[in-house]
Amino acid sequence: MVTNLFGSNRRLELAFGRRPQKFVQGLVHTIESFGPPSLGRLWDSRHIIKQAMKIGLKNVRRAPILENRQQPPHLNDLPLLTSWDTDGGPFVTLPLVYTEHPDGRGHNLGMYRIQRYDDQTTGIHWQIHKGGGFHYYEAEKRNESLPMTLFIGGPPALMMAAIAPLPENIPELLLASLLLGSKLPVTASPEGGHQLIANAEFAVQGLVPPRLRRPEGPFGDHYGYDSLCHDYPVFQAQTLYCRKDAIYPATVVGRPRQEDYYIGDFLQDLLSPLFPLVMNGVLELKTFGDTGFHCLAAARICNRYPREAFAAGLRILGEGQLSLTKFLIITDGGIDINDFPALWRHVLERINWQTDLFVFSNVSQDTLDYTGPEVNKGSKAIMMGLGREKRRQLPEEINFPLPPEIKRAEVFLPGTLVVEGTAYEENNDLINALTSYPAWGEWPVIILVDNVRDACADLSAFLWHFFTRFEPAADIHGAASTVRRFHVGLEPPIVFDCRLKPWYPRVLTVDQATRDLVDKRIQRLLPAKWR
Repeated sequence: MVTNLFGSNRRLELAFGRRPQKFVQGLVHTIESFGPPSLGRLWDSRHIIKQAMKIGLKNVRRAPILENRQQPPHLNDLPLLTSWDTDGGPFVTLPLVYTEHPDGRGHNLGMYRIQRYDDQTTGIHWQIHKGGGFHYYEAEKRNESLPMTLFIGGPPALMMAAIAPLPENIPELLLASLLLGSKLPVTASPEGGHQLIANAEFAVQGLVPPRLRRPEGPFGDHYGYDSLCHDYPVFQAQTLYCRKDAIYPATVVGRPRQEDYYIGDFLQDLLSPLFPLVMNGVLELKTFGDTGFHCLAAARICNRYPREAFAAGLRILGEGQLSLTKFLIITDGGIDINDFPALWRHVLERINWQTDLFVFSNVSQDTLDYTGPEVNKGSKAIMMGLGREKRRQLPEEINFPLPPEIKRAEVFLPGTLVVEGTAYEENNDLINALTSYPAWGEWPVIILVDNVRDACADLSAFLWHFFTRFEPAADIHGAASTVRRFHVGLEPPIVFDCRLKPWYPRVLTVDQATRDLVDKRIQRLLPAKWR
């Protein structure tokens, strides 16, 4: 077994270098500058054309994946991880789930967690807005089983391609080939059906029957909380292939930052040059791994006519997996949106709370985000800070007495006061007292948390406590509100209620038995000189 393959920027650089990024940047430049074809333009693009010709699949007759075959399979022999003491069982945590559209309209390679039930049966966690789930939806409408192949391991490029948030109609295997720098070898399966990826470590072929569900979960997920037990489709495994001396790869996810944080940043760096091509007016886009990615995104846009920024925001929220974004910050300023403190300050200095905060209720929400009223349902918000001129100076010091309901407070960023009050269960009316407290003065944003010291420990902690613990339609409050032309405007201070609510799942923590076991073995497993 191997874990934490991609657990640092250095490891990702060793795996892929800078060649994929340079190819994507060159491709975008070629597309943007490619007018009527000419010999000169073709010659200037020769390196891109040469690399593009290496992208694709190639069939091979001999393949390592065929070295061993097990029928029926014994999935209990695989070293699946049970990462957290509350997990519902052992999971494949780097699954590469391959399906094809029943009508032959392309394939999907996605990373959807797999919970092992027994030797031949697993759960398959197809979340909303996932390509494999769409394929199953089409098969189930016909009352047909969907063929599925579970790959585990293989070239690192394969794992990156499965995670990448590609548009639905772009083949993940082509991205794997791009990352690999050559055509991806595939081979025919002796049992028929899907081709097998020649250099995968394991491949499990089987079917997902229609209208069959079993409880799947809980599972400690990358938001830093348990994702709860729900009914999901069932994968019935029929054949297991593996190469000789196969290596089983796995990852452990939990509160950021874990291995998936670095993977997400790598993929953003790779794919970000494509965003302006597919979303006109969007110059730059960033999702924040410290919030689990879907909870917070920021965009730098063109605002060439009044409110074009709003159109850009809708364009982002309508694009593939970006549609699961919960909170989107938009600016037209010449700032680095990767720098959250600078971005937040810039936006707070310019936002008009009467017109520049949009909350959309009764919409879909990421399956792993439990801040909404029920699974897969919730709300979204767009927050805009536009223009060259500042509307306000942001306070940076507390020079007034705190209300009696507040235990402590800390200024984490200019204009942003983080305060600690009683737990939601004990006082869910605390918000009314805070929004009506007159001494807040010029403070535009108050963030109500359970523990100020934890929330302000560093920027990563601040982002996690802030954006993973509120739902826009339920937890954003103003000192007063008005409705004009069907738009809700707020008067500051704007209070974000980021306390844990009774329906939120458990925050992931290492149980004492596991902690004691690791402490006992750490010296033997990882000598001090390697830590």
